[in-house]
Amino acid sequence: MSSLFPYKTKASHTLFDPGSHRPFRISRSRIDRWLECPRCFYLEWRRGVGRPSMPGFSLNNAVDALLKKEFDIHRARGTAHPLMQAYGLDAVPFDHAQIDAWRDALRRGVTYLHPPTNLLITGGIDDVWKNATGELIVVDYKATATSQQISLDDGYKSGYKKQVEVYQWLLRQNGFPVSPVAYFVFVNGQTDREAFDGKLEFDIQLISHTGDDRWVEPAIYQIHECLMNDNIPAAGNICEYCGYRAAAAQATGEK
Repeated sequence: MSSLFPYKTKASHTLFDPGSHRPFRISRSRIDRWLECPRCFYLEWRRGVGRPSMPGFSLNNAVDALLKKEFDIHRARGTAHPLMQAYGLDAVPFDHAQIDAWRDALRRGVTYLHPPTNLLITGGIDDVWKNATGELIVVDYKATATSQQISLDDGYKSGYKKQVEVYQWLLRQNGFPVSPVAYFVFVNGQTDREAFDGKLEFDIQLISHTGDDRWVEPAIYQIHECLMNDNIPAAGNICEYCGYRAAAAQATGEK
């Protein structure tokens, strides 16, 4: 069957091999994929068929980089950022030798080898702060542009909460005392200005979330069970990709 576009499957050495003793990396984003749709997760990491690629979010990445530079100034000085002071948060950016590695997802970020499954759990964290009692605070940066009040109650933002809970779990597995309260730094691009004038202005808001990471380890066991199985699992209930594949197959008469 000819392809309409040059789609490439993943190289076999990147896939999970049930017979291998080599630790297999499960990043935070892969956990997200499994939570969303076990079938898409399985097709990608057992069969090498990933979802179509998406364009990068270059503006979001630029905001993340600038925020990290800004908080790094206070990290080096051991001082609180004005945002922390504005919200009455008694904390400073955490100064640690591995902070740059933790924040670099390409270098795997924070890592923990889960012995029972031999899965290497990883997550590139945006920032870590330390409160007055010595607990580490997980921080995630989010860039958006909305005229609505920012809230964590939107349906899709449940993924944001699980994201920071994975980071909390990872830091705890590495032996750090971790505050149950994580923070999101929302940077909101304003569109109600009179003119663009070659610059985009942002408002910054700090929103807290009390995390509960008790779901993480059971999910790791379930992910491992999924990968070890030779049968393709059912699609997720809200997976648009599987829904599209099913609708397209029905429309074309394919099985």
